[in-house]
Amino acid sequence: MSHDHGHGAANRTRLAIALAITGTVLVAEVVGGLISGSLALLADAGHMASDVIGLVIALVASLVATRPATARHTFGFQRFEVLGALLNGLLLIGVAVFVAIEAIRRLVEPADHEVSSLPMLTVAVVGLGANVVSLLVLRGGDRESLNLRGAYLEVLGDLIGSILALAAGVVILLSGWMPADAVASLLVAALIVPRALLLLRDVVRVLLESTPHDTDVEQIREHIRDTEGVVAVHDVHVWSITSGSRVFTAHVVVDDEIFERGETGAMLDRLGGCLHGHFDVEHSTFQLEPAGHADREEHAHR
Repeated sequence: MSHDHGHGAANRTRLAIALAITGTVLVAEVVGGLISGSLALLADAGHMASDVIGLVIALVASLVATRPATARHTFGFQRFEVLGALLNGLLLIGVAVFVAIEAIRRLVEPADHEVSSLPMLTVAVVGLGANVVSLLVLRGGDRESLNLRGAYLEVLGDLIGSILALAAGVVILLSGWMPADAVASLLVAALIVPRALLLLRDVVRVLLESTPHDTDVEQIREHIRDTEGVVAVHDVHVWSITSGSRVFTAHVVVDDEIFERGETGAMLDRLGGCLHGHFDVEHSTFQLEPAGHADREEHAHR
């Protein structure tokens, strides 16, 4: 448990540092975008604004997730991190749609929009450097937390946006081709959407209590069946409360001698140790049954 708390505290520190960096660059990009007239900068600023909101959501969700379980919330509040990732994914899609619409409008009416390349380039370079630092800060935590993965993806999108804004600024400076700004903005939008949809897919999997994608239920069944004293296993369920927090339940049929010798406690220890050691299952619940008990149950077993 202390190991989990340590990871949680480290993730919150990552989020706080990234939030401070992102908020500072957001102000610089808004000012630079207004001065230069660059939609690419404003698009990246809009994406960065969603990042600031997303990082705040992620930080708050991470803090709420540390609250202990209660009689009403028996698994605690860990799923708040998943809800934070859900909001982040929706924000990403909203920003992408807005940017795409505005970019298309500028391509249709190019004469109405002049872009100053030097301010655009200056702010893009600053944003690029800040995004690299934020990405390095968040790196690693994205593999431990779905919530942090959402924040990581948003900052990664900002990094790509800064690169595209920088490229558009260079094109405008060298050739004077103003549509480069709108084209860069469309590319930013196009890159945001797939990552947002992948994040939302993972969120939906958790909320639907689907089997984690890296968990092989049949392999778990085999490990349990190979345990000495186990006759059969049925009613197997595996799901996640949040990223990295797997829950497992099963009915396990054992030899009658296990009950006669009073070895049910030792059997539960062996089964729990097997799942924790081989499959990283944090919380497991087993119903031990004598042979023939399953035949008396009315529902079908799986």
